Amino acid sequence: MGEADLAVELDDVVRAAERIADDVVRTPTVHSRTLSAIVGGEVFLKFENLQFTGSFKDRGAANHLRSLAAENRSSGLAALSAGNHAQGVAHIAGRLGLEATIVMPATAPFTKVVNTRALGARVVQAGSTLAEARAELDELCRTDGLRPVPPFDDPDVIAGQGTAAVEMLDDVADLDALVVPVGGGGLLAGMATVARARRPDIELIGVQVESCGPVAELFGHRPTGGVPTDTLADGIAVKHPGRLTVPIIRERVDDVVLVSEEQTERAIALYLEIEKTVAEGAGAVALAAVLADPPRFAGRRVGVVLSGGNIDARVLASVLMRGLVRTDRVSTLRVEIGDVPGQLAPVLAVVADAGANLIEVDHRRLFDPISARSTKVDLVIETRDGHHRQEVVDAIVALGRVVEIAS
Repeated sequence: MGEADLAVELDDVVRAAERIADDVVRTPTVHSRTLSAIVGGEVFLKFENLQFTGSFKDRGAANHLRSLAAENRSSGLAALSAGNHAQGVAHIAGRLGLEATIVMPATAPFTKVVNTRALGARVVQAGSTLAEARAELDELCRTDGLRPVPPFDDPDVIAGQGTAAVEMLDDVADLDALVVPVGGGGLLAGMATVARARRPDIELIGVQVESCGPVAELFGHRPTGGVPTDTLADGIAVKHPGRLTVPIIRERVDDVVLVSEEQTERAIALYLEIEKTVAEGAGAVALAAVLADPPRFAGRRVGVVLSGGNIDARVLASVLMRGLVRTDRVSTLRVEIGDVPGQLAPVLAVVADAGANLIEVDHRRLFDPISARSTKVDLVIETRDGHHRQEVVDAIVALGRVVEIAS
């Protein structure tokens, strides 16, 4: 398939940018000094998590709904989504005074269900997966005459998502590379259309997760497989990318790479710690890819799209704590002591003297193969880094105690 056969061209995206200017936030593109130092290049972040609903999906929904003829709006709209597409359609439909019905799996995160309803949409939950929920969407469209709003495989949606690249290249015209998350492919296809036309020599890279990477597989990378719903980047865990998006990506994108769950978690943590902003898993994978391959981006000006920030608070808390464990800032030290009064106090004293913060203390009297006159104590401590932790371990060992780093 050649350029002439592709569904979206630069002019389509330019017109979309004009059409939706009042419906979306012109999000900033910001240079990150700290991330640039880590990567060894110049990193520029596009903060699509600052859209009203927290993701780039507002763009495609706005362009699609603005492009509909009046007669196609009157009977109501319907969309299938577990999260960001749902909120984008609900938000834009509300702005236009249209009725929207969103079909979501019963397993959709509570916060996304609540937020979608708060935006004025009717939410119908059905099935445990998107595939099962799709049957309900089809039935509603058939019986109630609703018009479905596609999440990515539609020329107007693709053009709308591509407006993010118009803004980004207006702000930073001389990018050497642009790194974009990929699920169904609407965002990457739209942004690639703009970037390839305006900067023919730019390197365009898409990013998927190892457990669900059908587009990356087209570029020679091998996904590990698994259950897509188990990934932290559930927003891009799309098994079947678009019929319209894939040809655009094949023609205009240089590579689509894979990142791991751990790399995605690290990117989320760094967004919060360094940029003081929240990224969901799907929104963080572009940064994860850059951090995973510094030689590829060293000395270059790299645009990174933070595509969304709608992460469940409990999941975010877990990601941050796991990050502290991985970087040796939270650890469990297992210490054997006599099970008599006064044995724990000296251990706690040296922990305090070493400047560590004690988070939890747990006695393990029943499940370890030790003398009945002894106990093991798990000390969950917070330290500055691995070197600081070792100082604490050495201080406890100096008391004559045996210490095991349990986690």
